[in-house]
Amino acid sequence: MKSQSSDYAIDLHDVRKIYRGKIHALRDIQMQVHPGEIFGLLGPNGAGKSTLVKIMMTVVRPNRAHGTILGKSIGHKRTLARVGYLPEHHRLPSYLTGQQVLEFYAALAHVPGGVRKKRSRELLKTMGMDDWGNKKVSSYSKGMMQRIGLAQALMNDPDLIVLDEPTDGVDPVGRRDIRDVLLELREMGKTIFLNSHLLSELEMVCDRVAILVQGEVATQGTLDDLTRESQRYEIIIAGTAPSWIETKSGLRAETLDDDRCKVIIMGADPQPIQTVLDQLRQENRIILSVQPVRETLEDLFMRAITDPATGEISSPGASPNSNRKSKGVRA
Repeated sequence: MKSQSSDYAIDLHDVRKIYRGKIHALRDIQMQVHPGEIFGLLGPNGAGKSTLVKIMMTVVRPNRAHGTILGKSIGHKRTLARVGYLPEHHRLPSYLTGQQVLEFYAALAHVPGGVRKKRSRELLKTMGMDDWGNKKVSSYSKGMMQRIGLAQALMNDPDLIVLDEPTDGVDPVGRRDIRDVLLELREMGKTIFLNSHLLSELEMVCDRVAILVQGEVATQGTLDDLTRESQRYEIIIAGTAPSWIETKSGLRAETLDDDRCKVIIMGADPQPIQTVLDQLRQENRIILSVQPVRETLEDLFMRAITDPATGEISSPGASPNSNRKSKGVRA
């Protein structure tokens, strides 16, 4: 796997994977992750997300892969020791207790014995599992095993944390706890690469995202950058829409139920909205609400996986749209 110098925590170029039967799992992937950010990877089932994660962690061999992880070529052994990894559908030794599992994986990562014991106790408490540390994994629920799985990924105090569906099977309280842990890790300067199908979770924690569609990067960047065209302000007022709304550029109005209307001001700049509000007040209009609006991550996701020509949603194994281009902001 060819490497090249990079200031990114993850810098991937021309990553390709073809399985038997000429199944193109990944097609010329280019992806960059900044140090100290939470980066979300999303896409429909069969898009190649887990294959990409496994290539980064050297679990799967690519047909071609150029790039770096933490400044070193993909697969560099000493660099992998600085990475924490939670695989999808991970399996933990059921005959061990939670604390024994953490110490076992820490030993594999060459964490000193004294550090292993202390850190395992700390992480059990962080994950809300301190009362279960001495119980066998065989007695754990799926959500509890996910918590222990995330804890083992942190035992070596990694610089980069790669998580493949970390909240799978975790209840809402557990997802909140894991989300808080990820935000704390980012505050500590850790880089987190997060593969998840829970879009609401990604939207709450990610600095940047990439969407894979049929093995290609359909778009990547910050949510602000990717949703810039949809950003707007919406003002709800009582009564009918003022006649002057339609005469001004960038403004439009929609009639709502219950004798209300919505005034829409396109763009993220708050300055134009002040003039509109002033004019509405001069007319003694009742302003019910003012709020900034943009596409959600779900909106962005659905737009990325929908063919604009046919309206059809991309499905696993389908031929990629030849007109599809990778969009977004790399830097």
